[in-house]
Amino acid sequence: MLELRNISYTPDGVHMILKNVNLKISDRFVAVTGPNGSGKSTLAKIIAGIIAPTSGQILLDGVDITDMSVTERAKNGISFAFQQPVRFKGITVKRLITLAAGREISFAEICSYLSEVGLCAKDYVDREVDASLSGGELKRIEIAMINARGTKLSVFDEPEAGIDLWSFNNLIKVFRNMYERTKGTIIIISHQERILDIADKIIVIDGGEVANYADKDDIFQHLINVRSTCRKASGEVTVNG
Repeated sequence: MLELRNISYTPDGVHMILKNVNLKISDRFVAVTGPNGSGKSTLAKIIAGIIAPTSGQILLDGVDITDMSVTERAKNGISFAFQQPVRFKGITVKRLITLAAGREISFAEICSYLSEVGLCAKDYVDREVDASLSGGELKRIEIAMINARGTKLSVFDEPEAGIDLWSFNNLIKVFRNMYERTKGTIIIISHQERILDIADKIIVIDGGEVANYADKDDIFQHLINVRSTCRKASGEVTVNG
């Protein structure tokens, strides 16, 4: 279980991005949503250890990880997928997935991880994870990498970004298969209704605070109604995500 106790983040000492966030997360799929600039991605990076909270405490399965580095948290079973994936010049896709798995894995296993995210393995295993890959390709490779890691806590910051041509059904299937392998918790930062709809629970962050945290069935329809009202008020004619 992941527990956040009174997490606040004020990077410049003046503007508070997160304020006294208290959460206990142990469900299979937990979606984090809210307005742009509400602090969702900041919260995800604090969980991963990319940035340190100004105050508060973070526990993973009862162990205080507040002062642990990104590397230490990774060793303790946390994975993180960036909204904009990192490029690794000089490292091939095969090497990256092997490093993520933490062991030598077969070509067949690598093919399985890549095909699961909609990539043809023979076209990618020997390619470098560099600027020659599109944002969408990098995103899928990153998801395959985290799938290969198989950690007890995986955090995805807007995993649907840059993969518009790949069906959401496949993305959702990847998450479900990932859970079956790890039996861990998957936290997904997203605005997409189809992503929110697979969540067991939804956390709504607004103004740096937890505005709501409840079972998906208790909150999902309310979010859809609010978005529909906002679209009508702004004159939008589209209703898709």
